[in-house]
Amino acid sequence: MGAQRGKDLLLKISVDGTPFQTVAGLRTRRLAMNAEVVDVTDGESAGRWRELLGGAGVQRASLSGAGIFKDAASDALIRRVFFEGRPVAFQAVVPDFGSVTGPFQVTALEYGGEHDGEVSFEMTLESAGALNFEAL
Repeated sequence: MGAQRGKDLLLKISVDGTPFQTVAGLRTRRLAMNAEVVDVTDGESAGRWRELLGGAGVQRASLSGAGIFKDAASDALIRRVFFEGRPVAFQAVVPDFGSVTGPFQVTALEYGGEHDGEVSFEMTLESAGALNFEAL
């Protein structure tokens, strides 16, 4: 995978089966995937090396983004799902990599602004179920 433009990493939302729409105004986006490990090392482990139990840890993903208000519809949708406190379908599209789609819950929504600048927002989403990866 060669160098890619950051603006091509897209974050999309779909509520109640509606088509995915891009969350507008994002200047930064981030997808992080993690897997916890289960340590099963004991006194009989070869050479006292740590042993891990494969497939036993919890997998999770987080999405985050920050930007400015550009589209009233997607802004209202993000606010709505935050206040409802329920997971909805999000999709992260990474150019020349693929897309990760599944249920996420908006766990943080922050607003800020300087006296001589625009109002900005930041949001954090945490996975809330099985995710699907589709290669591009």
